[in-house]
Amino acid sequence: MVYQQRTGAPRNSGRRREIPKHEKAKAKTTGKKHRSSRSYISEEKHVLTPEEVVGRTLNSLRILGNQRFGLSPFYEHFGRWLANLGDVLSEFESSPTMSVDDQFVKERSQILSNVRLQLEERRCKEVSREEAIKNLSDNRILLGRIEKEYTTGKKEIEGRKDREINRLSRNVEGLREELDHIDRMKTGIFRVVSKKVRAQKEAEATQRLNFAQRDLSSAVQYFAGEQERLRDEYERRKQLVMQQIRGLWKGIENQEFDRSLEDRRAACEALANAVNALIQRKNQQIAEKKKEDDL
Repeated sequence: MVYQQRTGAPRNSGRRREIPKHEKAKAKTTGKKHRSSRSYISEEKHVLTPEEVVGRTLNSLRILGNQRFGLSPFYEHFGRWLANLGDVLSEFESSPTMSVDDQFVKERSQILSNVRLQLEERRCKEVSREEAIKNLSDNRILLGRIEKEYTTGKKEIEGRKDREINRLSRNVEGLREELDHIDRMKTGIFRVVSKKVRAQKEAEATQRLNFAQRDLSSAVQYFAGEQERLRDEYERRKQLVMQQIRGLWKGIENQEFDRSLEDRRAACEALANAVNALIQRKNQQIAEKKKEDDL
């Protein structure tokens, strides 16, 4: 049996050849690389002019000089700010269109050294402020404890006073009743008791009453003294703590805002002046050289 080969157009002859997905992705990536390379080369070809370098540097210094730190502790931002300032100066000095002289380097180094020292002093003050805030909190807790101890001590003394005064008062009252009883013995059925016995009983009761009244008076004075000593000690301790709180609070209020802004702004202004002075020297050198060439 002979098989005949079928004739006619191939099944896919009327369709375009499809490109595999991985080849599409590769082509797309390659295209992006080419465009990116062209963009990079275009950017690399553009070199900032001296005027652009100076303008960018002065603008960055102005921004850094006016940067405010809103939340304390402010010293946590000092390191980042100094790093940004160093980056601005490094970019300025490393620009291919700029060349700095020894005078600029000396001025720049001195300004940076000064602002670092100033910010370190600010940091120490802020750390002291944080310690003051902690001490303020501790003193307020201590003041509350002093108040509580005074209230407790006052109640304790008043309790002892009431119990003792009541006891002594009852004793005095009992002796007075005893004297009244002896006095009633002078009349009525009690007249049978001899005058000598009544006199002796009256004298003994009177003596005991006097002792009891003396004890009562002494107790009143004693507890009054206890209360006064407790109050004096309370006032003494309270005033000491209040004095410390006032001093701590005054120091905290003086450092409530970022005081480093003045130092940082002054440093940036000084650096901007150093940049402008450098450009003036460069322009003067160029003018003098041109004048010599013309001669």
